[in-house]
Amino acid sequence: MKKEFIIVGVLACSLVSTTLFAQKKVAVETLQEVVVTATKFNLKKENTGKVIHKITQKELQQNAGKTVIEILNTIAGIDVKGVNSNPTEPRSINIRGGRSRQVLVLIDGVPVTDQAAINQEFDLRLIAVHQIESIEILKGASSTLYGSGAATAVINIILKKASKDSISGSFETSLGTNSTADSSGNRGTDINQNATISGTIGDFTFLSSFSLTGVDGMSSAKSTTDTEFEADSYYSKNGLLKLGYQINEKVSVETFLNFDAFEYDFDGGAFSDSEVNTGNQEQLRVGVKPSYTYTKGQLYLLAAVNSVKRGLNQFNSFSNTLDNYQFEGNSLFLDLVNKYEFSNQFQLIAGVNYQEHSNQSKNPFGTIDKEVANFNTLDPYASLVYISKYGLSANVGGRLNMHNVYGNQFVYDGNLAYSVVKDDNATVKLLTSYSTAFIAPSLYQLYDGYSGNIDLKPETNETFEVGVDARYKDWLSAGVVYFNRKEVNAIIYDNTTYTYGNSSSDANGIEIQTKVVPSSFLTVNASYTYIDRDVLEDFNDYIPANKLVAGIDVTPFKNAFFNFTYRNVGERTIFDRYGSFGTAGEDVLLEQYQVLDFMANYKVLEGTVTFFMAATNLLNEDYDDVFGYETRGRNFKVGLRLQF
Repeated sequence: MKKEFIIVGVLACSLVSTTLFAQKKVAVETLQEVVVTATKFNLKKENTGKVIHKITQKELQQNAGKTVIEILNTIAGIDVKGVNSNPTEPRSINIRGGRSRQVLVLIDGVPVTDQAAINQEFDLRLIAVHQIESIEILKGASSTLYGSGAATAVINIILKKASKDSISGSFETSLGTNSTADSSGNRGTDINQNATISGTIGDFTFLSSFSLTGVDGMSSAKSTTDTEFEADSYYSKNGLLKLGYQINEKVSVETFLNFDAFEYDFDGGAFSDSEVNTGNQEQLRVGVKPSYTYTKGQLYLLAAVNSVKRGLNQFNSFSNTLDNYQFEGNSLFLDLVNKYEFSNQFQLIAGVNYQEHSNQSKNPFGTIDKEVANFNTLDPYASLVYISKYGLSANVGGRLNMHNVYGNQFVYDGNLAYSVVKDDNATVKLLTSYSTAFIAPSLYQLYDGYSGNIDLKPETNETFEVGVDARYKDWLSAGVVYFNRKEVNAIIYDNTTYTYGNSSSDANGIEIQTKVVPSSFLTVNASYTYIDRDVLEDFNDYIPANKLVAGIDVTPFKNAFFNFTYRNVGERTIFDRYGSFGTAGEDVLLEQYQVLDFMANYKVLEGTVTFFMAATNLLNEDYDDVFGYETRGRNFKVGLRLQF
């Protein structure tokens, strides 16, 4: 507790002391910020009643050395299960009390899923931070624009575009440690290298990027004895190629090719070591986006093919054999979208979306054949945007999902934003929305020979939000949002029938965010999330009721940046149905934990060279992130970025 009081005291004193600094106007995030995810086209944040958080390129660079998952974990309403585990372990994105299956991940607007996975969840370990320009998180149900899976949030990862110079590039390398809080001797290694080259030659644009990462030195599972478990390694590679051509003033075309892969060791389970379990995963994405701009609007087609392959070699203690598992999921995505501007006040966004998905899996217990395990959807949708001259903005829309397996599903949404105050000194925006979403059963949940259920109904979600965003001059911004979400026919694994079935659950909570910029060299951020959920799912609880994130950014002089980030994550539970860790049928309580991280970077030669370093879990806190698995302790990373 002393550590907690010290940290909170330092942050509080820093916040209070900001009144002593001379106030100077600096650039901060305002409601004028432009976002894409709210409507699929550029829209000022002030003109939407949805809750959107944007992680900018500047913020990504300031977080050099961190993964996409670690950066997302600092956003209000988001808690990542396993964020502090060994990189070999999968992560689970919980937003507003929901599960990963209820979060839709987009890459440049294209949904990415693993159709061979149980819940179709996309593994964010496949994404390299240096390829990303920005990230937008759209909270709440958003199936009207984005279809299945957009129940609690949409995470739109926007990749970098080609440089406007004829040629430019960057190279980054970093070296760090990877160890637990009680590690002794070998500290392990975390090595990363990436390079990017891009440019514009006439009407032709290009971007090429590649990265390698290797992490070793730490076991995934936790040992309960003096016996030290074997270290589990993780190696990944990421490649991206983007080409574009401006045919004329109205017509352009963009193409992309993305290949990501990683291989890893994994253990036998909670508190259980393994020296033979290995896995691998790879993703191939190919797509094209022709666009046509006309007097009153814009029309584009987004076409993409996505293939995810996974393999496992896992020891079977019952048969004393090393079993092999192979999974392959394939997706085709076509989205024809048109924005028509009737006037400066009215916009109509309409489109039709077509998707095909298949699952081919083989394991010792059976086979899922892609000739049977496949489905397609055809979704027409429309959204009307109204932006008045007196501060009121409205957006209403609907989507009809026509699924060839379970039939039709209609979803709709509506949101309002009203600027009560809007002048040079202050802005106050009221916002509210009501939206619905659906989640189609995965191919595994429908067709698995042991646990599949062809009679599963699609999960539906209803979300209500109400809140306020405010800004005073250039040094204070704050936001408060209340949300209420109802799940109907939630798709869960039934531990009594050993098959997938439908259930229901409700969740509500509050998100609070503040930013204070008292001077040109100091920024204080803080966010708090409270979540109340009535029913948690077996074996996958881990949702904290309370989470606090606070940070201090210091720029003591032009080329230097320092940051301290403090996270306090409340108690979580895991339901112990079979008494594996205690008493059968009771919850295992995971105590709250707190982590303090530090980051710094320094630029020389007019920003051409950047030195950066990071220290995570500075206080070397020993805690449980995932029960039965190791958690990273105090670790360090140093690196260098070159730009030309």
